[in-house]
Amino acid sequence: MSDFWRDRPTFVTGGTGLLGSWLVQRLVEQGAAVVCLLRDWVPQCELVRQKLLERVTVVRGDVRDQALLERALGEYEIETAFHLAAQTIVPIANRNPVSTFETNIGGTWALLEAGRRSPLLKQIVLASSDKAYGDHEKLPYTEDVALQGRHPYDVSKSCADLIAQSYAASFGSTVAITRCGNFYGGGDLNWNRLVPGTIRSVLRGERPVIRSDGAYVRDYVYVEDGAAACLLLAERLAADPSLRGEAFNFSNELQITVRDMVDRILARMGSKLQPEVRNEAQREIRHQFLSAEKARRMLGWKPAFTLEQGLERTVAWYAAHFQERA
Repeated sequence: MSDFWRDRPTFVTGGTGLLGSWLVQRLVEQGAAVVCLLRDWVPQCELVRQKLLERVTVVRGDVRDQALLERALGEYEIETAFHLAAQTIVPIANRNPVSTFETNIGGTWALLEAGRRSPLLKQIVLASSDKAYGDHEKLPYTEDVALQGRHPYDVSKSCADLIAQSYAASFGSTVAITRCGNFYGGGDLNWNRLVPGTIRSVLRGERPVIRSDGAYVRDYVYVEDGAAACLLLAERLAADPSLRGEAFNFSNELQITVRDMVDRILARMGSKLQPEVRNEAQREIRHQFLSAEKARRMLGWKPAFTLEQGLERTVAWYAAHFQERA
């Protein structure tokens, strides 16, 4: 618990998403006065399921609407903003690049410009991604590695990240950036993602699907660690405005193949099902993982959950979720 958040007017975009729902829950628990920007009604999201919407102020609209954002920031006297809203699914970005660019890039400059015009706003934390780095031979990624996304989703995150850095450097905007790996955890309703899709298949007695060849390497981050990292960065940014424009990797610093992740879930759930390996993935980075040394050194951050602990909590959440639905 932190007194920093008590009664603090706090704006969150993307609150119905995986990270957003856990972040809003933490903010509510710590007594913040939360305002959420919502575009679509998602009845099964954690904001609805946990009845969190009854405890926050809701602004309905699109993150690309700069005038709406400026009104919300001003009328609710927002002091801290978390910008999480994005189209986050890689295959969707490959099929629909324009909507991904408009939301992920246009939504970012709309929020930052609205923030620049809002004198009460003191901190912005922007959620970037390890995908912003693009493909590099030398790993792990450190924060000084070039942002060189090539495929639609990766490019959208590279651009949003650079735009945030531009506002910090050019206009003094007090914005800091998180770069995390693949989030997993309870509340993720994007079933074409590996972790929730695999768990749902097992609960239904169906073979889980691996879109790639299973050898892609990813850096998985438990979502509660991601939410805690966002809060910590906002607090540190408030205490030390010289952190504006800085980016921080948050990671368990593990290299896990897609097939290994599926096998861990199957073992956790006591399933003997064999995954269906489709080898259909295209325009995706094969090998990624992050160094979190800077976050440890400058923020004192470390993950609270190991991969096994995160998976245990995640599987339990989905088991309860499907039992509740049944």
